[in-house]
Amino acid sequence: MLKDYQEGSILLVDKPLDWTSFDVVKKIKFAFKKKLPKLKIGHAGTLDPKATGLLIICTGAFTKKIQEIQDQYKIYTGSFFLGATTACYDTERPVNQTFDIAHITSSDIMQATNLFKGEIRQTPPAHSAIKVSGKNAYELARKGKEVELKERTVIIYEFKITHIHLPLIDFKVKCSKGTYIRSLANDFGKALGAGAYLASLRREQIGEYLVSDAWEINKLAEQINLEIEGNNESI
Repeated sequence: MLKDYQEGSILLVDKPLDWTSFDVVKKIKFAFKKKLPKLKIGHAGTLDPKATGLLIICTGAFTKKIQEIQDQYKIYTGSFFLGATTACYDTERPVNQTFDIAHITSSDIMQATNLFKGEIRQTPPAHSAIKVSGKNAYELARKGKEVELKERTVIIYEFKITHIHLPLIDFKVKCSKGTYIRSLANDFGKALGAGAYLASLRREQIGEYLVSDAWEINKLAEQINLEIEGNNESI
């Protein structure tokens, strides 16, 4: 029932590639526009456009739970491209430097993961949504302006290499809030003396919330429309 959304609900969405987190929120807001135009809607934990996977949407009174949800651990899978770098540490910008990787062995790759387990220091990428003088860092970076972001402490609970098919390295990471997997990719490449960027990323889990339970965004919008039109099916 629509009243449930006002009182508070949590919707799990599988964010598509090249959508921003705001695009997902905007799509859901539009679905509610006719009946609940003032419904509060927010997301817990931004996903970059080039990432897919779990995005948690809170409505109504449950928007107060956003911080609590964001504070939970995250699980990601994806792949690093070894032997090249980009300005934003992922595929949103072109390659700006290449490196020879002929000397790097599977053993080297496996051993390098040990440098990034437990409590580590990490600098967020300049192309990020962190606020700098009231603006998103990526807005300044895209204009060619120098962006200096402070190091932060994050926790990598688990870092596994699941498949090596160079130049791609598949991984699984369980980490604390505030961890940038793009920065992990860049730092991992530096540790191997070869450079790397994030080739793909999928968020599988936030705390106990799973992407396997998530809605495809267009199907969720259709379901909301059905409820608004008086259909008795519930989410």
